[in-house]
Amino acid sequence: MTEPSFAGRRLHFVGIGGAGMSGLALVARTLGAEVSGSDRAESSYTDRLRAAGIEPTLGHSAVNLPDGAELIVSTAIAEDNPELVRGREEGRRVLHRADLLAELTKLKRSIAISGTHGKTTTAAMAAHVLLRCGREPAYLVGGELRAARTNAAWGAGEWLVAEADESDRSFLKLHREVAVVTSVELDHHATYRSPRQLHAAFAEFTAPAQTTIAWVRAGLDAAVTYGVGEGGLRAQDVELLPLGSRFTVDGVRVRLRVPGEHNVLNALAALAACREAGVALGEAAPALEDFAGAARRFEERGATAAGARIFDDYAHHPTEVRATLEAARTLEPRRLVACFQPHLYSRTRELAREFGRALALADLVVVLDVYPARERAEDHPGVSGLTVARTAADAACGRPVWWLPGMDEAERMLRERLREGDVLLTMGAGDVDRLAERLGDGAAA
Repeated sequence: MTEPSFAGRRLHFVGIGGAGMSGLALVARTLGAEVSGSDRAESSYTDRLRAAGIEPTLGHSAVNLPDGAELIVSTAIAEDNPELVRGREEGRRVLHRADLLAELTKLKRSIAISGTHGKTTTAAMAAHVLLRCGREPAYLVGGELRAARTNAAWGAGEWLVAEADESDRSFLKLHREVAVVTSVELDHHATYRSPRQLHAAFAEFTAPAQTTIAWVRAGLDAAVTYGVGEGGLRAQDVELLPLGSRFTVDGVRVRLRVPGEHNVLNALAALAACREAGVALGEAAPALEDFAGAARRFEERGATAAGARIFDDYAHHPTEVRATLEAARTLEPRRLVACFQPHLYSRTRELAREFGRALALADLVVVLDVYPARERAEDHPGVSGLTVARTAADAACGRPVWWLPGMDEAERMLRERLREGDVLLTMGAGDVDRLAERLGDGAAA
């Protein structure tokens, strides 16, 4: 397959500081494009872009748009964004980020990994194994591979690992030789009105693939199924350990450095995908053993001055919150403290009761206000973090639940109450990781 070239293309990324957009920008520049972009705020991704020679502009303005540039946007970009407005007025080509990703998935043999839960970690695991086994993959993942210190690269090998986002149905645009589905559970209520609609979308995602890999409980027709004690590729003799696990699959012993049964499932999906790419289990398992995780996936963020350990996780659905708290219990903390920032008013409204029940697994719960992302509070009257705090209090059987809408309030409260032996989990898809950073010393144990 001839190596592609984006030479001569000018691409301007509106919202370049996000995980997916920054990864696309890095790959486009690697392939020869002239890349620019803007975002509202600094982030670790904007820092990485600068290190690669791309200078993001802070703030959105029509003057940011270079002459002759195509615009790359995501679903998060509002229609009244001044750069998007100018681009359309001038008749510029406007691509959704999934359209650009779709272009890239046609340039190599593609493994597209989707699912309500676990797709980022599974994609990161698959990319890590292919890297460690010398396959030189391309990859675009929604979270940084900690060992590689990036979430995107364009290797010289024949395979591309791409995280496929179902939230806005854009995953249906991607070319996929191998389609992986880690789970199917209703989450994005503005896109899917029922579980049936969601299931139909995943069936459409898997239909054109040469090989489909799916969790045995996903309810999809798949050539390869996997599970713990069930499915075609099954984990047996599972031992859940503090910050890891051990299990056997097809006679091969696997050791993980990331905790929880959910990560056993993620590992099975990644092993199955890598097997389709020509990496046998006996070669892949040792490579997976030194997988250190993906950013914001049970990521250790140091300790408080009082000695409480801090972990941060992207969990933003009740199933993810529950799995993360169960994994944290393997650390046998004095107290397990959960600080949760709900993400999206629509999700909070639909899943408040389930969030409350999941959070009640902690010994102490702090709930922040909703991180709105692309939504507006006025469109969702009566919905706030208090909605979740109330359901958590109902389920907590007298254990303390705090409703602290502001991050400053939460920081003060947690500094006063966290003690040595406690484990704090900050969870959410917004900016709650800033709280973990402020409370911690930055040194992972």
